[in-house]
Amino acid sequence: MAFVVAKSSNFTSALPGQFMGLVSSATNGNATNHLFAVEFDTILNSEFNDMSGNHVGVDVNGLNSVDADNAGYYDDATGAFRNMSLVSRKAMQVWVDFDGQTMQVNVTMSPLEAAARAKKPLLSTTVNLSSVIDDTAYVGFSSATGILFCRHYVLGWSFKMNGAAPAMNVSALPTLPVTFPKPRSKTLEIVLPIASAVLVFAVAAAVFAFLRRRRMYAEVKEEWEASFGPHRFSYKDLFHATDGFSDRRLLGIGGFGRVYRGVLASKMEVAVKKVAHGSRQGMREFVAEVVSIGRLRHRNLVQLLGYCRRKGELLLVYDYMPNGSLDKYLYDQSKIALGWGQRSRILKGVASGLLYLHEDWEPVVVHRDIKASNVLLDREMNAEAEEEKQGEVRLHGC
Repeated sequence: MAFVVAKSSNFTSALPGQFMGLVSSATNGNATNHLFAVEFDTILNSEFNDMSGNHVGVDVNGLNSVDADNAGYYDDATGAFRNMSLVSRKAMQVWVDFDGQTMQVNVTMSPLEAAARAKKPLLSTTVNLSSVIDDTAYVGFSSATGILFCRHYVLGWSFKMNGAAPAMNVSALPTLPVTFPKPRSKTLEIVLPIASAVLVFAVAAAVFAFLRRRRMYAEVKEEWEASFGPHRFSYKDLFHATDGFSDRRLLGIGGFGRVYRGVLASKMEVAVKKVAHGSRQGMREFVAEVVSIGRLRHRNLVQLLGYCRRKGELLLVYDYMPNGSLDKYLYDQSKIALGWGQRSRILKGVASGLLYLHEDWEPVVVHRDIKASNVLLDREMNAEAEEEKQGEVRLHGC
């Protein structure tokens, strides 16, 4: 950055960078520039014979200084020289005085907070300004950046001809703008790594939980099942309906698997049977028959509501029969004995269901295993039989 006094305000031919917008390589040092400057240079440019990358220089008509010294000031008490860094981001004061009679230029620096300016100037040199500026002059500042990026700020300045420049009220000057991140506190340095680790752990735990949840509710679905959509239950719904197929929801264990009581989100009670996937006929045909049996409608047949396929098991969903199977009322001494009227109604119900299966439904469904454990009782102690189809063992009922 430079404090400049020039005959003209036209610098269109000047170059940026090391030329600071004042001259160019072709015009540097020309007497026709009519230029006086005090430069505050933060880069050493050998083409201008700079003494260092942190110096103050007096320039006439170019950037080869007629006098220069490292930035700093002389301590009034000891006379010792104190270095100052032009890139320290610390505000500083500079005085430039010219005595027309002696043709003396003095440049003095000090920290902004100094009580008074140093008595001994940093630079003191003779310059014949009348040969440089012979008429109207322009006064101001110019700055540029080069290989190393810098920002230069003028927080305040005063100027006077034929006398001392008015003193500035330092306390009223603006503060330097913040152009870089504030240093982190010790607390932040400790907390930030911990918080980052916790975040990474939380994300990993969430991904693990998501993948585990997907595996938990994974089902076997194939394109051909789209036509059976209304009869397909999601494993997730059945899992929650049975409390994860907990033992306290277990209704019984048979040759084809376990049966659980469940309550769907709609509050509907169901019985869910988990059976093995294996079958001597194709799974597609097997599911087709499950859906076909699900279309049977009779008051004395347990309604098959649908199915779900998951990994190595098939889940069949039925209406829930709250009073369980008939054999418990015939052989369990803790149950209330059935009256002859109840027994007669149950037998008629079983017969009615079998008549529907064997003669009234097309194609005919032949029940092959009528026994007390396969006759279920509803809330009114009416009998509902489970269904089977003649041929391969395919259980379609509770």
